[in-house]
Amino acid sequence: MNFEFPGRVKELQATLSAFMDDFVYPAEAVYERQMAEAGDPHHHPPIMEDLKAEARSRGLWNLFLSDPDLGAGLSVLEYAPLAEMTGRSPSLAPEALNCSAPDTGNMETLYLFGTDEQKRRWLYPLLDGAIRSCISMTEPDVASSDPRNIRTRIVEEGGDFVIHGRKWFSTGAASPRCRVALVMGVSEPEGHPYRRQSIVLVPLDTPGVEIEHDSSIFGYHERGGHATIHFDGVRVPATNLVGDRGAGFAIAQARLGPGRIHHCMRAIGMAERAFDMMCSRAKAREAFGSTLAGHGVVQDWIADSRILIEQARLLVLKTAWLIDTVGVRSARVEISAIKVAVPRMAKVVLDRAIQLFGAAGVSDAFPLAQMYAQVRALQIVDGPDEVHIMAVARRELARYDPGHVPPSYQA
Repeated sequence: MNFEFPGRVKELQATLSAFMDDFVYPAEAVYERQMAEAGDPHHHPPIMEDLKAEARSRGLWNLFLSDPDLGAGLSVLEYAPLAEMTGRSPSLAPEALNCSAPDTGNMETLYLFGTDEQKRRWLYPLLDGAIRSCISMTEPDVASSDPRNIRTRIVEEGGDFVIHGRKWFSTGAASPRCRVALVMGVSEPEGHPYRRQSIVLVPLDTPGVEIEHDSSIFGYHERGGHATIHFDGVRVPATNLVGDRGAGFAIAQARLGPGRIHHCMRAIGMAERAFDMMCSRAKAREAFGSTLAGHGVVQDWIADSRILIEQARLLVLKTAWLIDTVGVRSARVEISAIKVAVPRMAKVVLDRAIQLFGAAGVSDAFPLAQMYAQVRALQIVDGPDEVHIMAVARRELARYDPGHVPPSYQA
């Protein structure tokens, strides 16, 4: 693996770094003020459109998409360090670059599997930043970490699909700018357990779509929300099918592979910002006769945090490189590994920063508590840690024959 990024990526890093310093960080206070004045957790503040226009003028737009005609033309590995930088301001920077979840994964899905008409109606407006989208997979009444449990039904009737079911934690669906959901449901009930599901596009203004509830995460309301949606006899044309019937699980896995790189690199960005804050605070505050940085326990936190961040970053970059070189399927162990390792690391670093800040760390005066909530949620979204640990263990054990003992261990 070559650790040197090409010149184009270095140029984008420099441009993005300047954009973060000159526009994004100063906009954080403006964003909070505009949201508070609106009194609506789903309000789209004017500062966001200002940031989007500035990012676009600087060529910082759709960086995640590898197609040079539609995006930046970067590989997964080349996009990774840029995703990390946006994680330092998770509420603003990803959306400012049109690189925020769940839109990125939905755009990649439509790019790979969508028809020409689906791309015209949904992909291009998403790439333009004119609308938002959501994906509806998780359900309230079953353990959705096992896709075989999904109960939402997709039934073909007279050239249409009719959808019955309830989904929750459909991130982004509570925003008035969210116009379409990618809905996974059972269309082939007699098929193979992993070939029963299909994905269909459902405009959120379709009769029968009801947003019932918007959940917070540890008390924090994200702007697009995490909605519970009731699909009550929702009828859409059969042409809204994404890919093939019964291919929903495979499409979801293709979507989630690169998406987990994005999530993990943004989490590393959050950890890096927390690390910066921790180190600055440690050198600025005094207690018990010295700066906090002079105390051994704080030095231990700082040294160990740097080690953990570097380890996590290297594993994610290796995984991104594998996706680029051998594909998502051959990088399954590493994808599961980073999904576990990175949130664990970021949670530790953020927890230490919060502890060092004291009461201020758990307040809304600093971004640490909200970033901690986001990182903790990452241990559940896109598959809980336990599922990924199980997947790694099964794939590792499959490489060994029962009872085989390596020659070096034989008496």
